[in-house]
Amino acid sequence: MKILSRVAAGMAVGWALIAGAGVSGAQEAKAGEVERGAYLVIVGGCNDCHTPFKMGAKGPEPDMTKMLSGHPQGMMLPEPPAPKGPWIWSGAATNTAFAGPWGISYSPNLTPDPETGIALPTAERFIQAMRSGRHLGSGREILPPMPWPNLAQMTDQDLAAIHAYLRSIPPIRNAVPDSVPAPPPAK
Repeated sequence: MKILSRVAAGMAVGWALIAGAGVSGAQEAKAGEVERGAYLVIVGGCNDCHTPFKMGAKGPEPDMTKMLSGHPQGMMLPEPPAPKGPWIWSGAATNTAFAGPWGISYSPNLTPDPETGIALPTAERFIQAMRSGRHLGSGREILPPMPWPNLAQMTDQDLAAIHAYLRSIPPIRNAVPDSVPAPPPAK
């Protein structure tokens, strides 16, 4: 609820500025698209993996001062535990790093920081990445636990709204480590 309240407060301020500034219909439409994107990011659970967790009064919670900035760049992790029995994957306490049969994946920085953030400058490239399951729309596979097959079912308008929202949030400089591929199977 705290996340929703913070986003709602920010949107209320934005709408108040729009109402008082006499903005054009195009600017109002863009603000509506960003607002829709904020809603989709919240209900889609993007902060669950792309915002590092911290210990709060009631247990782990997203650290909204690092909203959508991905795995903390300075956090080095030991080797993940070996899979055993039905436990075939594991996650770091920050909920931003995951290990399993695919190797190790780190949640990327989704903020618009030009050096370390999301590198999808256009909505079209973002939509292509979500539809294809490929990093940057044509690179390596997007790794688990990212639910890109679910996002691929969204409309182009909803994916464009998510992209618009991600481009509107404050940039956070945070260089996330590259993913680590799984070792080749033993012979």
